[in-house]
Amino acid sequence: MSKIHVSTSVNGEPVEFLCDASASMLDALRGPLGLTGTKEGCGTGDCGACSITVDGRLVCACLMLAVESEGHEIATIEGMAQGETLHPLQRKFLEMAALQCGICTPGVLISARALLEKNPDPTEEEVRFGLAGNLCRCTGYDKIVRAVLETAAEMRETVR
Repeated sequence: MSKIHVSTSVNGEPVEFLCDASASMLDALRGPLGLTGTKEGCGTGDCGACSITVDGRLVCACLMLAVESEGHEIATIEGMAQGETLHPLQRKFLEMAALQCGICTPGVLISARALLEKNPDPTEEEVRFGLAGNLCRCTGYDKIVRAVLETAAEMRETVR
């Protein structure tokens, strides 16, 4: 079977890769692109561990075909920090110990960023709803929700 050539942008950088027609975006990220931050939790779109954004829209990379990324902007956990400077969500997750084993963390962070980009002043209920597609077996979610709410407040203060 021949490989398909894909040209896209990942974390603001143009990339090209070859993949099988049936390869998922998760396979492409973790394989030819070497971006292993995005995790596979379930492979069926139920856990959110593989959350990425495509043109700003939150998707499960395990459910997206890699060939569908042609011409689109993909954002992964590797693009969240700016060099050595952590994104405010990453910093707050560390400060508040809103992570444990780390399998869900990249997907939760991507989902939280997507939420805050659309709604910079969410309520607790809106945060819980926004992160409902991300399963965590370790934390019980409370620290995650608190970290997102505190980050939102900090980010609003820096905008003023």
